[in-house]
Amino acid sequence: MFDMRPVGYLVGLMVMAMGLTMVLPLLVDIAEGREHWPVFAESMIVTCLIGGLVALACKNSVGEGLTIQQSFLLTTLVWAMLPLFGAIPFMLGETDLGFTDAYFESMSGMTTTGATVIAGLDELPKGLLLWRGILQWLGGLGIVIVALVFLPEMRVGGMQFFRAEGFDTLGKALPRTIDISKGVLNVYLGLTAICTLFYLALGMGAFDATVHSLTTVSTGGFSTSDDSFAAFPGAPQYACVVFMILASLPFVRMMQGVHGNIKPLYRDTQVRTYLRWLAYAFVMVAAYDLLVNGRFEEESLRARLFNVVSIFSGTGYGDGDVTAWGNLPFVVLIVVGAIGGCTGSTGCSIKIFRYQLMMRALAQQTRRIFNPSSVMILRHEGRRVEDEVLQSVMLLFTFYILSLGFFSVALELTGLTLLESVTGAWTAIFNVGPVFGASVGPTGSLSAFPDTAKALMILAMLMGRLEIVAVVVLLLPAFWRP
Repeated sequence: MFDMRPVGYLVGLMVMAMGLTMVLPLLVDIAEGREHWPVFAESMIVTCLIGGLVALACKNSVGEGLTIQQSFLLTTLVWAMLPLFGAIPFMLGETDLGFTDAYFESMSGMTTTGATVIAGLDELPKGLLLWRGILQWLGGLGIVIVALVFLPEMRVGGMQFFRAEGFDTLGKALPRTIDISKGVLNVYLGLTAICTLFYLALGMGAFDATVHSLTTVSTGGFSTSDDSFAAFPGAPQYACVVFMILASLPFVRMMQGVHGNIKPLYRDTQVRTYLRWLAYAFVMVAAYDLLVNGRFEEESLRARLFNVVSIFSGTGYGDGDVTAWGNLPFVVLIVVGAIGGCTGSTGCSIKIFRYQLMMRALAQQTRRIFNPSSVMILRHEGRRVEDEVLQSVMLLFTFYILSLGFFSVALELTGLTLLESVTGAWTAIFNVGPVFGASVGPTGSLSAFPDTAKALMILAMLMGRLEIVAVVVLLLPAFWRP
C-alpha cells in the first residue's frame, strides 16, 4: 500500500516554512501604516497551523528516503499546495480576489511565470507587492533545487544526464542533496543582494530595488508598477539585463566560479549557446527596426535588448508594446520564449541543453542516411549521451508540443481570440509571462479572462514548471503498481 505520510510530512514542513516568510510583508505593512498587516497575520497563523499539524501527524513516518512514486508525488504536491496557501493574502487583502484569481496570481508567482490578474499595482499595500516578489523568489530557488536534485533521479526530460556525480566541483562530486542545496542557496542569495545594490545605486528606491531584485534573480517578472520595468528606464534596465542573463545560467557552474574555478562556466556549451542565440535574436529584431523604420536610437535598441532578454530568460518584464514592432520581431520573441535559459537555472521553458541534444541527434541521423554502416556515438561536452537520455528529451519535446496545442484549443473554447489563446497557452506552458490580445488590459492584466481560462492556465503553469512529465506520470495507473 502506498504510504502518503512521508510526502505529507515534507509538504507540511514546507507549508509551515512558507507561512513564516509572511512575517516580512507583515512588518512592511506595519511600517507603511495602512492597517493592512492583519491580513498577513491571519494568513501566517492559518498557514503555519495547517502545515505544522500535517507535519506533526505524519512525523512518525520519516524513514531513510523516498521511493520514486513518493518523489514524483512530492514534487507535484509542493508546487500545487504552496501556491494554494500563498493565495490567502490575495483573497483577504485589498485586492479582494476570488479563489480562482488568487490561486492564479499565487501559481504565477511560484512558477515564476509572471502573468497577473491584478491591475493598479501602484496603489497596492507594499506588503502585498513584497509578497508577490517573495513568492517568485521562493519559486525560483525551489525549481533550481528540483532541477538539480529531484528531476535527475526521476529521469525526467533527460535530466539523468545531470546527476550529482556529473557535477565536478573543485575536483570532486557534490555527493549529497544538502551540499547542492546549500551551494545553490548561497549563489542565489549573493545574486539577489548584488542585484539589489545595483538597483539602489542606479536610482531605484529601497522598496522597488528589493522587490525587483527578488523577481529578477528568480526570472519571475512581477513588478511594483503597472508599467512594469518601463517605470525604470535607462541604467536600471541595463542592470536588469545583466542579472536576467546571470539568472539564466547554470547555478552549479556559478557555484564553481564562487569557489575559484571559473573555467567550467565559460567552457560550458550551454552557456555559450545561450549567449550566442540571445545575440542572434537581438540582432534580428534590431536589424528589422533599422531596415523598416530607419531608426538607430539608444532608446529603441535598449527596449529591444531588454524585451528579448526578458522573454528569452522567461522573466516577462515589459517595456513597451512589442506587438507594434512588426511580425518578424514578434515571431522571434515567441520562438525564444519556447527555448528558455540553461538547465539548472531559474530560466523558463524547454532549456538550451535539450535543444542542443535534439539538434545533434537530428544531425547524426542525417549523416547516418549517407553513411548507414558507420558507428556514431552522440556526445555532449565529451560525455556519451545514452539512448535513455535522448528518449527522455524526445518525450519531453513531444509533451510540450502536444500540451501547447491542447491548451491553445481549450483556451479558445472558453471564448478567447486565437491570439489570446495561443499566447496564453505559450506563456503558461513555457512560464514566460506576457499574453497578447484585445482582452489583455493595458497593464498586462488578465482579469478579463474567463475563470475557466484562468483555471486552464493554472494547470498549464504547474505542468510547465515541473516539465510536464512529472505531472502526467501521476495519472498513469501503471506508475502506482508496486
